Amino acid sequence: MSSKEVKTALKSARDAIRNKEYKEALKHCKTVLKQEKNNYNAWVFIGVAAAELEQPDQAQGAYKKAAELEPDQLLAWQGLASLYEKSSHLNAKDDLPGVYQKLLDLYESVDKAKWCDVCKKLVDLYYQEKKHLEVARTWHKLIKTRQEEGADDRELHQLWRKLTQLLAERTEDQNNETQQLLLTAFENALDLTEKIPSEDHQMLYKHFIHCLSKFPHESARLKKACEGMINIYPTVQYPLEVLCLHLIESGNLTDEGQQYCCRLLEMDSKSGPGLIGLGIKALQDKKYEDAVRNLTEGLRESPLCTTGWYHLAETQVKMHRPKEAVLSCNEALKSTENAGASPSSLQQKNQCLRLKAEALVQVSDSDSSEEAVRTLEQVSDANNIPGLLVLKSLAYLNKGSVDEATKIMEDLLSSYPDLAEVHALEALIHFTKKDYLQAEKCFQRALEKDADVAAYHYQLGLTYWFMSEETRKDKTKALTHFLKAARLDTYMGKVFCYLGHYYRDVVGDKNRARGCYRKAFELDDADSEAGAAAVDLSVELEDVETALAVLTAVTQKASAGTAKWAWLRRGLYYLRAGQHSQAVADLQAALRADPKDFNCWESLGEAYLSRGSYTTALKSFTKASELNPESIYSVFKVAAIQQILGKYKEAVAQYQLIIKKKGDYVPALKGLGECHLMMAKAALVDYLDGKAVDYIEKALEYFTWALQQRADVSCLWKLIGDACTSLYAVSPSKVHIHVVGVLLGQKEGKQVLKKSELLHLGGRCYGRALKLMSTSNTWCDLGINYYRQVQHLAETGSSMSDLEELLEKSLHCLKKAVRLDSNNHLYWNALGVVACYSGIGNYALAQHCFIKSIQSEQINAVAWTNLGVLYLANENIEQAHEAFKMAQSLDPSYLMCWIGQALIAETVGSYDTMDLFRHTTELSMHTEGAIGYAYWVCTTLQDKSNRETELYRYNILQMNAIPAAQVVLCKYIERIQNYAPAFTMLGYLNEHLQLKKQAADAYQSSIGEYDKAIQAFKSTPLEELEDIVGFALALFMKGLYKESSKAYERALSIVESEQDKAHILTALALAEYKQGKLDVAKTLLFKCSILKEPTTESLQALCALGLAMQDATLSKAALNELLKHGKHRGSDYQRCLLTSAIHALQGRSVAVQRQASKAVHSNPADPALWSLLARVVAQHAQRNAKGGAVAGNVAHILDSHHGKKALLYTAANQLAMGSRSAEDEKNVALKTIQKAALLSPGDPAVWAALMAACHADDKLALVNNTHPKRMDLYLALLSAVSASIKDKEFLENYKQSLETWSLSQAVTGLVDTGRTAEAEALCTKNLKSNPDQPAVILLLRQVQCKPLLEAQKQLPDAVLEELQKAVVSNSTSVPAWQWLAYVYQSQGMMSAAEMCYRKSLQVASQQGSWSGKLSSLLRLALLALEVCRANISGDHWPSLVQEATAEAMKLCFCPLAVLLQALLQFSRKMGARETRRLLERVVYQPGYPKSVVSTARWYLLRHLHAKNDDELIEVLVKNAETHRDTRALKLHQKLSSQ
Repeated sequence: MSSKEVKTALKSARDAIRNKEYKEALKHCKTVLKQEKNNYNAWVFIGVAAAELEQPDQAQGAYKKAAELEPDQLLAWQGLASLYEKSSHLNAKDDLPGVYQKLLDLYESVDKAKWCDVCKKLVDLYYQEKKHLEVARTWHKLIKTRQEEGADDRELHQLWRKLTQLLAERTEDQNNETQQLLLTAFENALDLTEKIPSEDHQMLYKHFIHCLSKFPHESARLKKACEGMINIYPTVQYPLEVLCLHLIESGNLTDEGQQYCCRLLEMDSKSGPGLIGLGIKALQDKKYEDAVRNLTEGLRESPLCTTGWYHLAETQVKMHRPKEAVLSCNEALKSTENAGASPSSLQQKNQCLRLKAEALVQVSDSDSSEEAVRTLEQVSDANNIPGLLVLKSLAYLNKGSVDEATKIMEDLLSSYPDLAEVHALEALIHFTKKDYLQAEKCFQRALEKDADVAAYHYQLGLTYWFMSEETRKDKTKALTHFLKAARLDTYMGKVFCYLGHYYRDVVGDKNRARGCYRKAFELDDADSEAGAAAVDLSVELEDVETALAVLTAVTQKASAGTAKWAWLRRGLYYLRAGQHSQAVADLQAALRADPKDFNCWESLGEAYLSRGSYTTALKSFTKASELNPESIYSVFKVAAIQQILGKYKEAVAQYQLIIKKKGDYVPALKGLGECHLMMAKAALVDYLDGKAVDYIEKALEYFTWALQQRADVSCLWKLIGDACTSLYAVSPSKVHIHVVGVLLGQKEGKQVLKKSELLHLGGRCYGRALKLMSTSNTWCDLGINYYRQVQHLAETGSSMSDLEELLEKSLHCLKKAVRLDSNNHLYWNALGVVACYSGIGNYALAQHCFIKSIQSEQINAVAWTNLGVLYLANENIEQAHEAFKMAQSLDPSYLMCWIGQALIAETVGSYDTMDLFRHTTELSMHTEGAIGYAYWVCTTLQDKSNRETELYRYNILQMNAIPAAQVVLCKYIERIQNYAPAFTMLGYLNEHLQLKKQAADAYQSSIGEYDKAIQAFKSTPLEELEDIVGFALALFMKGLYKESSKAYERALSIVESEQDKAHILTALALAEYKQGKLDVAKTLLFKCSILKEPTTESLQALCALGLAMQDATLSKAALNELLKHGKHRGSDYQRCLLTSAIHALQGRSVAVQRQASKAVHSNPADPALWSLLARVVAQHAQRNAKGGAVAGNVAHILDSHHGKKALLYTAANQLAMGSRSAEDEKNVALKTIQKAALLSPGDPAVWAALMAACHADDKLALVNNTHPKRMDLYLALLSAVSASIKDKEFLENYKQSLETWSLSQAVTGLVDTGRTAEAEALCTKNLKSNPDQPAVILLLRQVQCKPLLEAQKQLPDAVLEELQKAVVSNSTSVPAWQWLAYVYQSQGMMSAAEMCYRKSLQVASQQGSWSGKLSSLLRLALLALEVCRANISGDHWPSLVQEATAEAMKLCFCPLAVLLQALLQFSRKMGARETRRLLERVVYQPGYPKSVVSTARWYLLRHLHAKNDDELIEVLVKNAETHRDTRALKLHQKLSSQ
């Protein structure tokens, strides 16, 4: 290609680039390069085109090739610069400065404008890369070029200012040249500023000064700049602040510098640098308070001034404020860390660390000393500076590390023997070791070296203070050095504290001592010892206001958990002043400071107690006693508060703790007596008289014990009087109190006092108390005691003269009490009560006293009630009613006024009488209210004509009158034991509650001894019918049935009324029955039944007699006659019971249940019928056990009495229906019978049922391969059954059957749990006591045979014959035949086993035992199935399985029978569809027990695996997982792996 063609191609390339056809341009260029490889323009054009086509690497290569070809040509360099500027590649930025430099060289002589542009770009690039020196040099070169070109001052100013902006950042990272160029730029910019002064110039000046302040070596230049700015801008603070801070930090704060600070403060009184400067000046002048104030305020404004913090810490150390100094040093150290690692900052850091260590040593606690050691380790070259080594030794000494301190001291002593600090250190070590003589010598040597150190004088004074006995007595040497120390260092608070000790303890000058303490506390408000002493002395000097002001000032400044001494003292002040809430708050604050101070807790408890917060006070004293178990006072206060709160038993326990430590502590003995007295009074309120007597005996014992210590204390004698008098209401037969002989004038021993003697002793003790201290209260108590003695003597039939004398004494004492305190309403009331007594009968005086009592106390229900009683006794009904009414309005809960209203209602014959008496029993227990209510309940019950009335239903049924009256009457007879009508009524109420034994006991108590009754009847002519019948009844109750029969026959001869004749014939029949003459009794009752008006009782007796004689015909006939009579309350149950018994006698089990069910449907609200239904279901219809359990629960809910027996029946039904732990997680049967045992512990049937429930639970545990829980209970439960039967009247057959059954159950339980030897021993023991027991003999044979059967050995024929004999002797026992069948089965004698099972089935059918038939059929089916599975040919055994299971299914739905049918099919045709159908029926249909389903699932899984039915297997496995059947899942894994 010719040169022309090259040019044409280049032109085409240029045109293509111009037309943005870059690819065409590349083609043209490549064409050129083929001809001329080094064509400059072609490479440039390639670079341009490639750059536009975004091919930077190709463009860069082309430009570089062009630049290499012609390095002085601009195009290539311009293209390369443009390419690099657009590229973000890292190499581009690295190469760009070189490109700019080349461009600068090329433009320098060609184009100055472009040169400047490239120069600025280069500076920007250097600035981005933080190359400050290159920025400065390049920009300087730019400025120089512009100066040469003649640029004006404004442009040059802008250029110099731009340079300051470029270099102003991170000046600390710049080298000296850069810094100098920066400062030159500032100076030139300032000089070239157009307008001076101006805001712009001022701002530039500030930046200049700020920049200079960062360069420590430019101090002179900084000072010159600041002064220059001050001259131009005299009102601007900034240069002064910078200059002052510079002088402060440099440590050159001369007088001139002080002038600057003062000038700065004139401009701004809160200027930080100015205040810091003044503070440093004050420090130099030893004006420490001013220094601290100014430095603190200055540092608040300028917190980064390291020197300021250092000087503040230095001042605080000199003022002995070490904790504050430590904080200041920490701030200074923070500032030094921010300042970098320059030599000056390192020196400052070392100074701060040393000062901090000194402050920490002054704090002197262990933690601070440890920190001091760590601080000193941070100081450079600390081990070569003696002062620092001294501080380190002192730190070790404060820590208790005497050996380390001694080692450092010895090294210092050898190296610096003339250093005073070292001798002082040696002295302190000796002082710590209590070697005061050596310490004295060392301190004296230190003072010889430097006598102006206050600390040495103080330590020497302390040495003299603690020295030997002589110096302890003579403290003048100590005083001398303390005074010298105080003169040398007026801020050493410890010195003034010891001066206070001297003036207080040695001189006795409390005023001077207080002054010293106050001075010490003012110097160091953390000195709690000085503060506390100052406050205590102020209180002693009766300057309470000053003391309170100090305490308030301290507490206001104190932070949480500090100043305990101040909070405690102010709390105690408020406590003494009666300001309890403030006291509580302050004492709580004291405890926050020291939670383990038991004194604080005691004081807080006192504060709570004073304001009535007993519970919190109790907690406080409890805490105090825990912290100091030796403190008797804390325990006493705990007991006293528990006594106040009525927690007498807890209080007694606390008092006992005190007595164990200090047996003669009278307050605790008194407290014990008071607690027992209060518990006795509480027991009397609850009519627990026996318990009250015991408490009073204990109370008297403790009071007497206290009196032996302090017989001069009046209150102890009064308390004994109170204790003796408190038993006035208790029956005399119960009061037999053992009293210590000291009270009776004897030296030792005890004496038993009766009630009269006890009351007399109480009067004597009141008299002794009055001799010691005459008080109105004691006179009143003595008067009441005499009155109680009169009441008791009157009950025992004493002479009237004795009574009159005591009544006179009582009146005299009460009048004396009234004279001493006529405003006490209690005294007036007591005087009125005594005046009312029949022996005095002064009703006018009584009325006057009651009215005076009311006038003394307006809210006085007691006096109004007594006034009402007075009016009622005088038959003023209306006035009595008004008085009682007033008492009710004043106190509706006061019992006596309601009794008064009830008595009025009874007097006037009101229908509200019973309601009123019932209300009295609801309010509280009182004998009058109890006997009144019981009387009206019994009266209402005796009237049988009102049973259907609304009044009866409300008063008796709805209000539960019978049990309520029975309860209060039981309490009544506890108190009053000689009132026969009360016992009669109680017997009547117990009869209604079906409490037969309790009723008989009550009647026995009301009648008394039958011998006396018989003699009384014999002493009369016995001509009247009532007398003869009463005589006959007394003989019957005595057990003289023959004589009773004769008496009844005599009465029969004179009786006229048909109804009376019927009653007498019935009673005569009972007497004959008791003699065993059943036929005679039958004849008499039959005669009674054919009367025109036979009684219900006679017909019931005839029916019961027929049952006893097992004469169903007689019983049926009597029942038919009974049913003709009208119904009355309670007859439904009796008729149902008799009818059911007749059906049972006839063997009609279904009829028994139907009769009970019919009665329940007719009377669903009668709990007795529900209970009877539950009983007959359990006994005669076990298949309906679920319904029987429900019936028992209903009975229990309806009535608690019938519910007790019903719980037993419920449990029996639950056992029959299989409600046990495996099938029912709640274990209902066991829980039910446990509840029954709790309610009826005396019923042997309950314990037998509990044994059955436990056996069922253990049996199921064995089936499930779990450990039985109740293995050890059988013998205990058997003992419980025997204990319940012993000494109680039961039917002989019932007793024997229950004992035999319980023995069998216990033996079975023992055998099942592997305790065969114990079972055999139990049977043998029972047979020894009674050999003629076939059932027990069989049981023993079963136990003995157990090991033989388990060994799986063939039994000899003789053994089998013996077993057969034992079973035959119990031929009516279904389990016996079943067991024999099991034995034959184990021996392979299947036919014999079948015959035994059939025999058991026959016996069960004869007995009508549903459960016996079902179990026999299932066992027979199992026997046949076992034979079938042994693959024995024949149709007999499979048909037997089908026959037995079919019969079982007829009896009830039987899951086990269904399973056995399925297993029979499985054993015959495992893979048949019928097999799957039967097994799936058991597995998937609801209602089958868990254990049956699990077995069926196991066999079904085998069937499905044999058929390889994966789909059904998956369904079955999911079912097993849902029911957690691990056995089936394991089988599935095993079968799947095969």
